[in-house]
Amino acid sequence: MQFELDERLKADTILLASILEYKILLNKDSRFPWIILVPIVNGLSEMHHLSYDIQANYLKVSNLMSKVLDHIYSPHKINIASLGNIVKQLHIHHVARFEYDEAWPGPIWGVGQAIPYSQTELEHTCHLFKKTIEDINQGELNVNYHN
Repeated sequence: MQFELDERLKADTILLASILEYKILLNKDSRFPWIILVPIVNGLSEMHHLSYDIQANYLKVSNLMSKVLDHIYSPHKINIASLGNIVKQLHIHHVARFEYDEAWPGPIWGVGQAIPYSQTELEHTCHLFKKTIEDINQGELNVNYHN
């Protein structure tokens, strides 16, 4: 069975890469530097449903994404969360937060209106993420880029 990404995740994100058993998605809301990791396994809603190997790989990919966000944005905090109350498909958010962002210090969900990237901003941001992933990863994890 081919992997199916939830329709809402498809609508709200851009696929950047696949690393190990995870899709790396960039959220289209330019207000917050925001990466979403989705395990490439259908029908899961909870982390404990994953095999131990895929859970261990999550930690590797999560650490890499946190380092990438830190390197690019130097945020005050990186929030990592898996809610799934609306989108049931297991997905884990990594959001760079700043004391001056419009949601600080609260959660980002339900605050204001999303501001999409312009085409130029999106191309630049995707390029920056891919370059930074390469610089930090240095070939350690197998990365397959999309777009």
